[in-house]
Amino acid sequence: MIEQNLPALPIVIPILCAPLAVLLGRKTLVWPLALLAAWSTFLVCCLLLARVLETGTIRYYLGNWAPPFGIEFRIDLLNAYVLPLVSGIGAVVMTYAPKSLAREVPESRHGHLYATYLLCLTGLLGMTITGDAFNVFVFLEISSLSMYGMVSMGPDRRALLAAFRYLILGTIGGTFFLIGVGLLYMLTGTLNMADLAERLPAVGDNRTVLAGFAFLTVGLGLKIALFPLHSWLPNAYAYAPSAVTSFLAATATKVSIYVVLRFLFTIAGVGTLIDRTVLVDLLQTLALLGIFVASTVAIFQVNIKRMLAYSSIAQVGYIVLGISFVSHTGLTGALVHVFNHALMKGGLFMTLGCVAYRTGTVDLDDLRGLGRRMPWTMMAFVLGGLGMIGVPLTAGFISKWYLVLAAIESGRAWIAVALLLSSLLAVIYIWRVVEVAYFQKPSGHPDSGTPKGEAPWQMLVPTWVMIGATLYFGIHTDLTVGVAKQAVSQLLGGVP
Repeated sequence: MIEQNLPALPIVIPILCAPLAVLLGRKTLVWPLALLAAWSTFLVCCLLLARVLETGTIRYYLGNWAPPFGIEFRIDLLNAYVLPLVSGIGAVVMTYAPKSLAREVPESRHGHLYATYLLCLTGLLGMTITGDAFNVFVFLEISSLSMYGMVSMGPDRRALLAAFRYLILGTIGGTFFLIGVGLLYMLTGTLNMADLAERLPAVGDNRTVLAGFAFLTVGLGLKIALFPLHSWLPNAYAYAPSAVTSFLAATATKVSIYVVLRFLFTIAGVGTLIDRTVLVDLLQTLALLGIFVASTVAIFQVNIKRMLAYSSIAQVGYIVLGISFVSHTGLTGALVHVFNHALMKGGLFMTLGCVAYRTGTVDLDDLRGLGRRMPWTMMAFVLGGLGMIGVPLTAGFISKWYLVLAAIESGRAWIAVALLLSSLLAVIYIWRVVEVAYFQKPSGHPDSGTPKGEAPWQMLVPTWVMIGATLYFGIHTDLTVGVAKQAVSQLLGGVP
């Protein structure tokens, strides 16, 4: 019975545990409950990936109502690739969370935060699993509303403004997405993604289809923080609790990028909308602008969380650039970078949570000499930073290598050169932190944030698990690159 309903469990487990977390409130059982839910969900997602690799696409009908009348959960190689990533990061960050939240969030709010965390996980996994376009919107709103609540619980009062701004722009993005889905439904009479993929070619090339995908592109562009639709992201990441930032930075935009891939390649299909020169050139231009503008702004940030937030905007640019090549190599690079960047950025924000735990700040000037006082934490930051730069033997190198190859294959060698130059910008903003932490002495001022010692092991171990994964997948690429290549073959082969 459990095996037959396995596709539903990644949604059922966290959504049932979320209200229990609220009921438990301050009790000591609330975190173990959330932890058990997160790790159980990860285990189920790993089993789903193994089953898809073994038997192919899984179709699960809710209530045994077949589509297009019922809602279908459809798991192929693409979303089976994303599911363990999102749930795994959710489980690792949940392991890391209690010590960090104890310093940044009042105890009376812990039950509510764990509940919204599990609801957010539900929404993200639901967006990934569902085969119904309207259901994507439903789960998108579940995850978004949870994110707004978690961001607002930050220790700084500016978190409220950041959450409000995120809410406004996120609502606009969700509205645009819903309008796009509505236009496609008006033309085809179905919301099932597989049916949409079959019926859209019969509709033909008309303005309503183009308008629908235009709304979808803008709405999802806001959700993934594609330049210049990124203004909600820096403050949301900077002022949210450290554990929340680590989770959101590693998962939220990645799931929205999955939805972009699903709509552009599975529903629109290769050879139709995605091959239009205007769309490809637009995505490529915005991606390159995002890479260079956001990386340049990151260099001048004093708050390191804001610095990494702008870095995330640049990394979204790398992923969208890979998509814009509309080639096997480019899409492979984009998918692998989704995986690798999630690990790298999640690990880097977790190191900053360790720093904030001991120092109470993540401002650059207050972290002088931190490399000697928190050696394990700062070593994790350095290794994660090397991955962001794209140094060989790190995960970041693998995905950037595929993007460079895709640029050369497409006859745009200048883009390959631009990618190499953009890595130099990453060197600059990562080096600023390294220089302050390792080559400058503490100011000696009582408010300088000098820590009393290393971060607790309950935070260090999950941080090193994340950073260690970036090193492991920089050497062993069978899982990331292997599954990504198979998923891309399905996308480009027109398999719905």
